[in-house]
Amino acid sequence: MTEKTNPRMLKVWREAHLQSVRSQDPDLTSRQMSVLLSVYMTDPPHTVRGLSAELNVTKPVITRSLDTMGRMGLVKRKRDESDKRSVLIQRTVKGAVYLSELSDRILEADRAVPHDGE
Repeated sequence: MTEKTNPRMLKVWREAHLQSVRSQDPDLTSRQMSVLLSVYMTDPPHTVRGLSAELNVTKPVITRSLDTMGRMGLVKRKRDESDKRSVLIQRTVKGAVYLSELSDRILEADRAVPHDGE
């Protein structure tokens, strides 16, 4: 590892991932997680075009991620009433709970991994 590598943070990340893998929660790809976090952590409205630009990936990549997460109930699509050609990506209760539980896992992992010098 290089001087800039933070082994503790990698251990926290690993522990949080292990807890997720052991849970009954859906397994998301890194792209899906990035889309989900963008939808939940940035101000709406969210569109395929906007998410594509924000993540610097193609619209089909976003569409596939949204299709999968929509089936999981983590996000939903709704026709934009002001522009019928556009579809808005919306948050769901299930998606909010998923991210809340993920946040709890990360905090738990952070407590479980010793700090240097402890």
